[in-house]
Amino acid sequence: MPVNPTDPAAPAAVYWAEYAWTGGAVEPGTVIETAGGRITAVRTGAGSPPPGAEPLRGLTLPGLANAHSHAFHRALRGTAQTGSGTFWTWRRVMYSVADRLTPESYFALARAVYAEMALAGITCVGEFHYLHHAPGGTPYGDPNAMGHALIAAAAEAGIRITLLDTCYLASGILTEHRGRALDRHQLRFGDGSAAAWAERASALVPEGDHARVGAAVHSVRAVPAAEAGAVAEWARERGAPLHVHLSEQPAENDACLAALGRTPTRLLADHGVLGPGTTAVHATHLTGEDIALLGGTRTRVCVCPTTERDLADGIGPAADLAHAGSPLCLGSDSHAVIDLLEEARALELDERLRSRTRGHWTAARLLDFAGESGHAALGWPEAGRLEAGRLADFTTIALDSVRTAGPPPRLAAQTAVFAATAADVRHTVVGGRHVVRDGVHRSVPDVPAALADAIQEGAAR
Repeated sequence: MPVNPTDPAAPAAVYWAEYAWTGGAVEPGTVIETAGGRITAVRTGAGSPPPGAEPLRGLTLPGLANAHSHAFHRALRGTAQTGSGTFWTWRRVMYSVADRLTPESYFALARAVYAEMALAGITCVGEFHYLHHAPGGTPYGDPNAMGHALIAAAAEAGIRITLLDTCYLASGILTEHRGRALDRHQLRFGDGSAAAWAERASALVPEGDHARVGAAVHSVRAVPAAEAGAVAEWARERGAPLHVHLSEQPAENDACLAALGRTPTRLLADHGVLGPGTTAVHATHLTGEDIALLGGTRTRVCVCPTTERDLADGIGPAADLAHAGSPLCLGSDSHAVIDLLEEARALELDERLRSRTRGHWTAARLLDFAGESGHAALGWPEAGRLEAGRLADFTTIALDSVRTAGPPPRLAAQTAVFAATAADVRHTVVGGRHVVRDGVHRSVPDVPAALADAIQEGAAR
C-alpha cells in the first residue's frame, strides 16, 4: 500500500532520536511526538526511549527538499557519462529518452526515482515538468496525464511533490514576443502559447494533500520574454512558486545578448519574472549586474552541483549570490547521483575551488539549504524544522558507518554534511509515518529492481 504522507487521520506516533538537529545544535535524546501528520511536541534530554517510542539511532534531521528534479533524466545515469561532449550533446541523448515515455512508463520510472529519493532522506521534490504531450505534440485524452502520473508516483513513493508545470514554447530566441519553432523532439513539451499553457495548467488539480502545483518558465530560449511575464503573473495570482532555468550555459547568454541586447537575468527582470516567489535554477554564468538584480529582488537560486559538474556547466557564483541577498537551495536535477548531502557538500567545496579559500558556509547553513530553504522554494513553508506545528517529516543519518564513525556526537552535523552519503540514511519519516525503516522502503521494497525494470522497459520502446 502506498504511504500517504499527509493523511490528516495519521495516528499519533512518538519517536526518540538518539541525536537530533534542531537548527542550532545537536541535541541528544530528543523525543518527537506527532499526530495528524504534524509534530506536536519536541522534548530534549531523554536519555533512553520512553515507553512506546520508536528509536531512531543516529542523527535525525528535518527532511531534505530536492528543489530541482527531472525524473526521467534518471534513465540517463551511466549512459550520459560515456565519451566526451558538452551540455548540448548530452541534450540529444536526453531527447531520445523523452521520446519513448508514456504516462504508464513515466509513472513506473518516477515511482522508482522518488523511492530512491526517500532512501536518500528526501521528503519533498520539486519536479520541473515539461514532458506534457504525446510524441509529435498531440495532447493525451487527459491533457495532464503525464503530470498526474508524476503526482501518483510521488504518493506511491511516500514523498511530497511540487509539480512545477513548465511552459515551453520555442527552440531559441528571435524577439521578446516570438521564438524559433520547436523541433520534432520538443513538440511534446509545448502548448503553443502561454495562454494555452495556463489553461492546461489551471486544470491540473492534484489528488492528495502530498502534492502542490507551481509553475516554471523553462528558460529564456524556450519561452519568449513577454510570454514568460504571463506565466509569472499566473503564479503570482495563485501564490504558487515559480522556477526558471537561468544562464546554465554561456551560449544562452550569447544568444540573448545578440538578439535582445540584454542578459537573460535583465530580460526576466524587465518582464516582472524575478522576485521572492521565483527560484532561478543554476544561475551559473552571471554578470555583476545579474547578481545584484537577483539578490536585490530576493530571487531564490537553486544550485545543482552534481549536475553542473557532470555536464561541465561550470561553477556558479553561489557565495556572491547569497551575499547579494538570494536565498539558496539545492537540487539533484539530472540525477547523476541522488544525494542532497553530496549537493550540500559540493556547494562548499566547489566554492573553495573557485575562490581558493575555505569555510564559506557552516554545516548548519548547508543543512538549511538542503532542508528549510528548499521547502520554502517549493511552497512548503510549514516544513523543514523539528519543532511543534511543523510537518512531521524527518530523516535519520547513521553515525556508525565507515564514513561517519569516529567524530564526537557534538560534531554530528558536520559529519553528516562533510562525510555522510545517501547510503547512510537509515530512516525517513513523512507525515509522521515511516516511509523508509532501517534502510528499506516500505512500499517499494526493492528500489534497485524497480529502477532497473522501469529503465529497461523504457529503453526497449
